Amino acid sequence: MSLHVTPPGDARASHPFTAVLHTVGTAVAIGLLVGIVIVALVRPNGATASAHGHGGTGVEPAAAAAPVSFDIELGDLYIKPSKIDVPAGAAVTLHVTNAGSQDHTLALEGNDPTTVKPGTSEVITWAPLTSSTQAWCTVPGHKDAGMVLDVNVTGGSAQAKPAATGTTTTAETASAKIDPTAKPAADWQPYDPTLKPAPDGTTHEVTLHVTEKAIEVAPGVTQQLWTYNGTAPGPVLRGKVGDIFKVTVVNDAKMQHSIDFHASKVAPNLQMRPIDPGKSLVYEFQAKYAGIFSYHCGVAPMIQHMGNGMFGAVIIDPPNLPKVDKEFVFIQSELNLGPEGQPMDLTKMMTGNNDAVVFNGYYNQYAFKPLHVEPTDRIRAWVVNLAVNEDLSFHVVGSIFDTVWKEGAYTLRRDNPEHGGSQALDLGSTQGGFVEFTLETPGQYTFVGHQMRNLSRGEAGVFVSGDGGAGSAH
Repeated sequence: MSLHVTPPGDARASHPFTAVLHTVGTAVAIGLLVGIVIVALVRPNGATASAHGHGGTGVEPAAAAAPVSFDIELGDLYIKPSKIDVPAGAAVTLHVTNAGSQDHTLALEGNDPTTVKPGTSEVITWAPLTSSTQAWCTVPGHKDAGMVLDVNVTGGSAQAKPAATGTTTTAETASAKIDPTAKPAADWQPYDPTLKPAPDGTTHEVTLHVTEKAIEVAPGVTQQLWTYNGTAPGPVLRGKVGDIFKVTVVNDAKMQHSIDFHASKVAPNLQMRPIDPGKSLVYEFQAKYAGIFSYHCGVAPMIQHMGNGMFGAVIIDPPNLPKVDKEFVFIQSELNLGPEGQPMDLTKMMTGNNDAVVFNGYYNQYAFKPLHVEPTDRIRAWVVNLAVNEDLSFHVVGSIFDTVWKEGAYTLRRDNPEHGGSQALDLGSTQGGFVEFTLETPGQYTFVGHQMRNLSRGEAGVFVSGDGGAGSAH
């Protein structure tokens, strides 16, 4: 419809009837204009348009919402509640309590983390939010393990949330890859598996420094490992039943760590408690039982600390252990590769999707540097399984074990009347034992974890007996 307003001075305005019509028309015009303005400013969903009238997508709350507060509990690898609803534009106050056994943080989008000590509380405030987001614990591995708080902003603009878990797969952060045809550098040295006799004396004082260190785990592949004394596995400790171990653990790393000796009987909350960065703990125990036991970090997520290199072995000799000519120690673990030079991947550990299974921390290292023995040597191999997911069946190709000692007892002894022999030592997670055998014929004897898929995935080494068979006729 058209709208006409009589201009001032128009003769029609002086006629009473015309004047009435003019007044009505003016009112209608004003009403229509108001309606147009309202329609222009109000959208169907009730949101207000841009102040500039350009129909922009920006959304602003009509008025500041009332402040809100929440009680948040942090535990060892959880946040409760795991989701909160926050009105758009509302200031947020969080009363955060740490009910866990180690330090945790809570940081909006990972920024400006506030550390909350075990058994304490902190008040955290956030400025008004306009879109949904997340907060999480910034301690390495804790976010991936599930310590994420979803923050659902109601009445605000839609915004995709950052991923709570999982591994980024961009070119910059893709996992390192093992080249099975690659060889170590000429100056590379393997982890020495030679085992020395138990030291003299009945008290053993040891210091273990926890450090973060870039370590090569396969030819050309480096990971930032968390270590005891700079190696993964850590140092092998040895003693006899009844010996006292006084182990000082110094945390030189950037996060909390701990140690758990399976060879000990102690109160875990006292001896195995988390150690803050820059602090130390004296862990004392008496070795009351014989065996090859594991030690490892017990801070959650334990799978990540163990999987990232924080493990080693303690050997407590059985009484009257016979002497042999050569002793070796083999510790099974996994490689769950993260990006080159970065820590190993927690997601792979949690899903069991490892890249390799190895002895003593390095891919096929005793194939690159075989272990030399003599045909007359009696050999004892101590073996412990410290892989976070894999079982182990230790086997030496071309040999038979005449002695097997597993988890505290002999299952087979030399010169047994049944004349029995063993082909493998089977070990579940953290189990250990030893086998004894000889390699009388000069030659090369491969030793493996006899789970078939691991034979070509880093878990193979070689014993060279005598001249390796060079003098044999072919």
